[in-house]
Amino acid sequence: MDCGFNEDLIRITRMDVLGKLPDPFRMEDGTIADTPEKWAARRKEIYRTAVELQYGTQPPEPEFLEVEMLHGYEGKRSGSYRVTTGTRAHPVSFWMRIFAPEHEGKVAAIVDGDLSFGYAFDKEWMDAALSKDVALVLFDRTELARDIIWDERGHGPLYETYPEYTFGALGAWAWGYSRCVDALEKLGGFDMDLIAFSGHSRGGKTVALAGALDTRAAFVNPNETCAGACGCYRVHMSEIQEDGREGVSETLADLWKNFAFWVGPGMEAYTQREQDLPFDCHFLKAMVAPRVLVIGEAASDTWANPVGSWLTTEAAKEVWKLWGREDNVMWYFRKGYHGHKAEDVEMLVNAICVVRDGAERDGRFGHLPFRAPEKIWDWSCPAKR
Repeated sequence: MDCGFNEDLIRITRMDVLGKLPDPFRMEDGTIADTPEKWAARRKEIYRTAVELQYGTQPPEPEFLEVEMLHGYEGKRSGSYRVTTGTRAHPVSFWMRIFAPEHEGKVAAIVDGDLSFGYAFDKEWMDAALSKDVALVLFDRTELARDIIWDERGHGPLYETYPEYTFGALGAWAWGYSRCVDALEKLGGFDMDLIAFSGHSRGGKTVALAGALDTRAAFVNPNETCAGACGCYRVHMSEIQEDGREGVSETLADLWKNFAFWVGPGMEAYTQREQDLPFDCHFLKAMVAPRVLVIGEAASDTWANPVGSWLTTEAAKEVWKLWGREDNVMWYFRKGYHGHKAEDVEMLVNAICVVRDGAERDGRFGHLPFRAPEKIWDWSCPAKR
């Protein structure tokens, strides 16, 4: 299947590059992480910036986790569940809804925290997964930390459980993804080698973080994250969209103004000097390597910085080359604007089927709706230099 557009679908009118992308292979002592073994050490260094600076110090593994079926049939995977976890002194709980195909044996599963979004129950959206024998595991991330524009930091049950940490809402929500994986392990009936994390917009930011942290996610699928995950802090852009209007990309200053409680408190210092950040979005993406990264963008979702997202994805791909697994970096653009469409689910499910069934990769992967700019980095995979 072709993507249905060419590189002239949208037109870039401005691209301000605030600096070159830093080298993810260069370790703090100046040496180069040129093997998968050395990358493991470099990944721990990157954690301190791409995770702790960007999102705050993260909540730890829970003391316990219990799963209670609220509605369903004994022996069936589909149903409603209450997950209770955290600490014994300050437990937290959230609702998890599983839609599983009627399939013999263990099934792949997509975990998505956007249960409170309307699309999560759209029939076409759900059928894109269930028709391919892939389960949907939906939960409401806002039960862990609330999500209200211009809110203050620290509102939600998880902050009471772990008051000594500095995580923002994105960290709280990402922690929920991992607890869903814990719950699936307890319930059984799921192929734990075929677990995918998916989410849209702020949910996509959450997925980028959750997938970087939890290596049990074999597929990490952030969809149209905007600033704060998969775009590029060092690129500010504008474009003429499909309807002829001009749009601009979200910046760190925009993110901090509206949703400072999502990210780590240390990011305020960089709101007008992104070029001084010790990382950029390719660092977070590279933490997924060598697992499968599926980046979904919409051509006219300018706020999501489609040019910056493509550049940092291509830069991050250099890390996968350490394993010779660059094919595990999969990106696509669809026509249209900000949203999580059935088409987006189809693309993730195709990636799962490529690994599970040896299916052919969807022809919509790898096509740009704009003319490719020059790369904004001067380093490469050391194994290929």
